[in-house]
Amino acid sequence: MSTESTIAAENRREPWFRRLPVVSHFNKSVGLQRGMLVTGLILTAIFLLTAVFAPLIAPYGSAQISDADGGFPAQQAPGGKHLLGTTVGGYDVFSRVVWGAQTAAMVIVVAVIMSIFIGVILGLVSGYIGGWLDRILVVIADAVYAFPSLLVAIVMAIVISGGRSSLWGGILAAAISITVVFIPQYFRVIRAETIRLKAEPFVESAKVVGASNVRIMTRHIYRNATRTLPLIFTLNASEAILTLAGLGFLGFGIEPTSAAEWGFDLNKALSDTTSGIWWTGVFPGLAIVLTVVGLTLVGESINDLNDPRLRGRKKASGKAGTNIAGSNAAGPGPATAAPTAEVSTS
Repeated sequence: MSTESTIAAENRREPWFRRLPVVSHFNKSVGLQRGMLVTGLILTAIFLLTAVFAPLIAPYGSAQISDADGGFPAQQAPGGKHLLGTTVGGYDVFSRVVWGAQTAAMVIVVAVIMSIFIGVILGLVSGYIGGWLDRILVVIADAVYAFPSLLVAIVMAIVISGGRSSLWGGILAAAISITVVFIPQYFRVIRAETIRLKAEPFVESAKVVGASNVRIMTRHIYRNATRTLPLIFTLNASEAILTLAGLGFLGFGIEPTSAAEWGFDLNKALSDTTSGIWWTGVFPGLAIVLTVVGLTLVGESINDLNDPRLRGRKKASGKAGTNIAGSNAAGPGPATAAPTAEVSTS
């Protein structure tokens, strides 16, 4: 208890920016764990910066096949005006990869925000109220969770846009299907935390002073039950990218004239591999792999660093290092003085 109270006191003394999810986990990380977290943060930052500054980075539009000098050559090797070459349709590969990052980021934002909003509300209500409502919501969440996310995505893409999606049609089709699958994850986590927290003394005290159920859920339970959301967000973001790429690869994604999408480009690059044209598939595939790896490393690092035993080991090792340094700084004087005293007494 004393160790936990000491850690809590140290956290209260820290500035607010050091208590942010990623910053606080970075400060607690050591060794290989810090290397994994930094690698994931770098890859994720590259992905986000590419998505935000895509209009400035991409030399051409996502569906542009010509410029002032004329039409782009088809399947041109990397080099010259086309840094990563061109596709069979005459699209610039580098521009498609850059604009594809923006499309993926938009799907992640829409899908995960919708999932968090719905999942958190249902988890709070189900865990706090309980009873028959809780049982019904748990059964529905388990039933929805049993469906494969890609299958739901295909069905939603056909229902929303008939399988031929515009930019926002494809984004909504992927986002809604991902939302339906991700809601049970947020629901389970928030429900379990709510059930644990509603038995805490501070909740009982709020009931005694006459606080309403809505106020208790929103002011007292919500803050404590949502601390694990950054972890779930990073893991679900990587799965959202894979789902979007799977939709595009199977032909249910966004049309190439509407927006760039990595999965669609991989599908069109299949026929190029037999002709030795590697650049049309390598670079979109590499973008998917690096982005998913970056988000996964961040999520797994946060998951490991949430373990209090790791924080205890780090603090214990830090104290041990301080004691050793203090004993070394004291010098050999006291150590040699003791034997001298013993000899004199004898």
